[in-house]
Amino acid sequence: MNTLFFTLLIGIGATVVMDVWAILRMQLFGIPPTNWAMVGRWIAYIPKGKFIHDAIATSGTMRFELLIGWVAHYVIGISYAAILVIIYGSPWVHSPTVGPALLVGIATVLAPFLIMQLGMGAGIAASRTANPNSARVHSIINHSVFGLGLYLSGLAVHHVYAL
Repeated sequence: MNTLFFTLLIGIGATVVMDVWAILRMQLFGIPPTNWAMVGRWIAYIPKGKFIHDAIATSGTMRFELLIGWVAHYVIGISYAAILVIIYGSPWVHSPTVGPALLVGIATVLAPFLIMQLGMGAGIAASRTANPNSARVHSIINHSVFGLGLYLSGLAVHHVYAL
């Protein structure tokens, strides 16, 4: 049960790190953060049988899309933390190391490349965007920051709970 609780905390913490990075990116480089309403809109259409959009921004708005997007963002972050713990086990939780966290963080970029971007109309790995290579690099950086967040959150949980 403790491992499940710690996984939850690590996933939330890593997602917060990613969100702080998004704020810093905006302030330092003028790069807008992810529009979670668009993610929520895409998710809200899935039960209606629409998985792939030409451009999600042109699809009709959905009720609670912003809330859905933010909740999904954190649920996905927690799920990725669970993948880390499933692969590396509770020993990683008791003694976090950066390598596995970064590896899992970077590997999670496959989900937006192969699923989310395709479904939202950006193509596989942002191939239909104005600047695909830039979008890809930013996605890899964001997911690397998430991986670093997994590690830092693992360390925080380790120290707070004296594992």
